[in-house]
Amino acid sequence: MSGTELESYVIENGRIIRELSLGGNVWRSEIENVADDGAVGHAAWWQSFLRGAEVKTKNSSDLPTIRSVDAFCGCGGLTLGAAQAAMAVGRKFESVAAIDVDDSGLEVHRANFGTKYALHTSASSLVDFHVSGTGSESRFAYDPEVIDAALAAEAGNIDLFLAGPPCQGHSNLNNKTRREDPRNLLYLTAVALAVGLKARMVVIENVPDVVNDKSGVVVSAKALLKASGYKFIDSGVLAANEMGWAQTRKRFFLIAAKVGSRRASLTLNGVVAGLKRDALHLGWAIGDLARGKREGAGAGVMDTVPALSEENRARISWLFANDKHELPNHERPDCHKDGHSYPSVYGRMFWDKPAQTITTGFLTPGRGRYIHPREPRVITPHEAARIQAFPDSFRFVVNGHDPARSAVSKWIGDAVPPVLGYAALLPLLALSEDA
Repeated sequence: MSGTELESYVIENGRIIRELSLGGNVWRSEIENVADDGAVGHAAWWQSFLRGAEVKTKNSSDLPTIRSVDAFCGCGGLTLGAAQAAMAVGRKFESVAAIDVDDSGLEVHRANFGTKYALHTSASSLVDFHVSGTGSESRFAYDPEVIDAALAAEAGNIDLFLAGPPCQGHSNLNNKTRREDPRNLLYLTAVALAVGLKARMVVIENVPDVVNDKSGVVVSAKALLKASGYKFIDSGVLAANEMGWAQTRKRFFLIAAKVGSRRASLTLNGVVAGLKRDALHLGWAIGDLARGKREGAGAGVMDTVPALSEENRARISWLFANDKHELPNHERPDCHKDGHSYPSVYGRMFWDKPAQTITTGFLTPGRGRYIHPREPRVITPHEAARIQAFPDSFRFVVNGHDPARSAVSKWIGDAVPPVLGYAALLPLLALSEDA
């Protein structure tokens, strides 16, 4: 391995070996090679991961199990990324608690991670805190106190606190309350929970525009963490396509750790440089999936699509009949003609390019570029999950049954791609011996 590269790969005897250089150590893990013939490096590794092959560590750390809490967890995309990062450095991973107002999402989280406590409540109801001052002068008026008895009993024994507070208030898609949405302050609730739990490491993610919030939640969050004893604090944007993924998705990460005096050996900027690769394309992510996904095709919710209106079926037919990827003005509904803000709507995806950002609206052609590049339909939840980096081994089930399609689309669209969670955790794991 040379330069700033963090990972290298070797394929031998039907296995892919990954070497991760981190914190002065080289960590080795492996996965069965079920990738396309000719696939190499990270493309072969992550394609095998997507297809459900199990990752195994080849050298275990003598450090203890990483015990985590995930707030605003959804179905667990951030937890999955963290678990993969822990495994990459030979650490065991335990999901202690998941917190969300979506009861079904918690069931999915528990089904995949064996989560000890699934707390169906608002995160703000679990912690008592008050912030004095604003911006860089922000301080907790008193030590945040975790109210829930079971969760409070874990305070001091949590290694990793994860959170993805609601991002709609920061999103450029939210034209009415952009930057001023009261949900934005849940960002500080996440910090208070982390501090109240005495978590050793913290990862909070959001959309890149969170830094433009009118109340300055990111600056306040950093000040609160620093005043609470977190000595390593870093932030930055990670772009999935810039790290070789098949989706143009960006997320802002704030990370922190209660480390000793040793200088950080890796920052988020270092991760960006160390994992920098050319983007993969949509066909790489979904090309092996069975053809013929149609309305009522007899498959489960993950492999079918909803019935579309006659107008939308006609629009999709026009794209294929004319071999186009953009719907012309005369074929669009009036609300999407001449000067509309989102030109990708009713767009056909490109097989040989990364997908656009997957949102909760991927089952509707009028909400983005979500028409399959080779079949006249929108993409299925299974395909969207692949694009979001959820492997086939991830179970989108509630009490052993298929959930509603609307629930699945929300979980997948709202999720943090696990590859981004994996990357965001690497600087903290490089410091873990000092945590």
